[in-house]
Amino acid sequence: MIAEPVEKIPAVELTRHRFSVEEYLRLAETGILTEDDAVELLRGEIIEMSPINVAHASTVNRLIQLLAKKVGEQAILSVQNPLQINQESLLQPDVTLLRPREDFYSVGHPGPEAVLLLIEVADSSILYDRAAKARLYAAAGVVDYWIINLLARQIEVYREPQPDGYRMTIRYTPGESLLCLAFPDIAFNVDDIIGPPSE
Repeated sequence: MIAEPVEKIPAVELTRHRFSVEEYLRLAETGILTEDDAVELLRGEIIEMSPINVAHASTVNRLIQLLAKKVGEQAILSVQNPLQINQESLLQPDVTLLRPREDFYSVGHPGPEAVLLLIEVADSSILYDRAAKARLYAAAGVVDYWIINLLARQIEVYREPQPDGYRMTIRYTPGESLLCLAFPDIAFNVDDIIGPPSE
């Protein structure tokens, strides 16, 4: 038996096919992707989304009721619906407040210019929401991005978007209140959004 050192194998450069939003939507139209596929398109790649657990679902439900009550008809409340960030990113944020439009965006998915407030509810997806999504939202000019961090029981508010990310992050904890940039006269209590600790 002759022992020889393992030859170093050079890294292989793989060619990936990046999808456009148009191609991605065609996958759904042809049935390759179905409503049961929990995916979204991020920078041309199809990303599998985390399953929605009970705490996540109840927080989204709480947000729907709270925002509908406080904002009313001043915005369109969009829940887990597509938002077209650019030609290769079609995401499904948990909750979005959109600029009012008579057609309710029936001609095409809304883009970042329509966003008044964008909210992601995060537990296992916290790093994805902080890094990949935050950079994309900032580069697109989304001025008010909130992450409801269920694990830390706090709300992370991202503002002052730059091409490479947000310049300012503020964390709010239970007992505090915060304002949405689009509606500075409406205060939101962290406790009303996050709910009691037992959830």
